[in-house]
Amino acid sequence: MTTEHHLVVPRTARYFTLGDAGPETTDVWIVCHGYGQLASAFLATFEPIAAPGRLIVAPEGLSRFYVEPPSTAANPNRAVGATWMTREDREHEIGDHVRYLDTLVDHLRSTLPPSGVRLRALGFSQGVATVARWVALGRTRVHELIVWAGSFPEDVDLVELREHLGGAPVVFVAGSRDKLASWAGADKHHERLVAAGIRSRLITFDGGHRVDDATLEALAAS
Repeated sequence: MTTEHHLVVPRTARYFTLGDAGPETTDVWIVCHGYGQLASAFLATFEPIAAPGRLIVAPEGLSRFYVEPPSTAANPNRAVGATWMTREDREHEIGDHVRYLDTLVDHLRSTLPPSGVRLRALGFSQGVATVARWVALGRTRVHELIVWAGSFPEDVDLVELREHLGGAPVVFVAGSRDKLASWAGADKHHERLVAAGIRSRLITFDGGHRVDDATLEALAAS
């Protein structure tokens, strides 16, 4: 008889930063990449909002894989990407990532001022589900949750999310020409959250499945 077991083991997680943490830091962003991306490349899209006093942190999904299929010829330069989770053993994957992001924020706080720091969480594409579940299930409290070009997970308890947000807003961002995550889908999720008593707004831009510089800059200035 085959029996499934689970064992908790130490794991080394990787993250990248843009900006310096210190006594002058007032704005911290935790930004989670999409499927098949690496955190370093994803973080580069946030360079337009790099500024003194702002720290942008890009954690990387714990599962990496070769994006390109294997070929008959050996290729030492095959592209590598990361993913947050799959449907396999999903509950443990979710729990692992919630603890991962909570631990990351705890680690960062040791280098940040004890007060006066605004914390924003942004998920892009597949990263949307990760940050939404983290904010709903974790112990970290954020000042803003940004949902960009991804589906808000149906399994998130909106009552629990509202309590954890404590009045902090959720911002949905979608490109009007995004074929992977349409603005119409974002509109429905936005309405669900409003109906649940959560502060929510929807922003659209003229573009596809990407982080739009002008929209990002407007969010950073708000």
